[in-house]
Amino acid sequence: MESLENQLLIAMPALNDSYFNKTVTYICEHNDEGAMGLIINLPVNITLNELLIQIEADVESNPTLEQQVLTGGPVANQRGFVLHSPQDCWESSLSLSDDIMITTSKDILMALGTDDAPKDFLVTLGYAGWGPGQLEEEIQANSWLTTTADSTILFKTPIELRWKKATEKLGIDITHLSSDVGHA
Repeated sequence: MESLENQLLIAMPALNDSYFNKTVTYICEHNDEGAMGLIINLPVNITLNELLIQIEADVESNPTLEQQVLTGGPVANQRGFVLHSPQDCWESSLSLSDDIMITTSKDILMALGTDDAPKDFLVTLGYAGWGPGQLEEEIQANSWLTTTADSTILFKTPIELRWKKATEKLGIDITHLSSDVGHA
């Protein structure tokens, strides 16, 4: 299977997993060793301002930082990730595509809400991970669909509309798809 890096993994409506139901996951890494992604539409009950206070960041409360922090996945949910638009000043950020970068560095959190912040960003706690071949098996079992990542969905679309917008990108009405698996 080709690498699914920089793809959106869209949960099928029939996916019977309470954690991943109607999720959209941005795939950051996918290779022979497995896959790692960040769920982009599952908010936790904390704003970015509240998170910064919890990690004892030396920042003042900022009305522009009232966006929800997201659950990136069930693995290492105390670890933070920031997906953001490209910006050369962050040495710790890794480019995932022409318009998406990722970092786990705390320095970018300190810049959020300032002139130094990236134009677009989202913050997640935790990540979703799959072992070797596991994601491919789940796709063959009809648990997921994939489409090319879209920075508009990541950064501009309201959280509650991301699953719908990602499925619309496929050009189909996903609610009419069968949950049966078929292989010709």
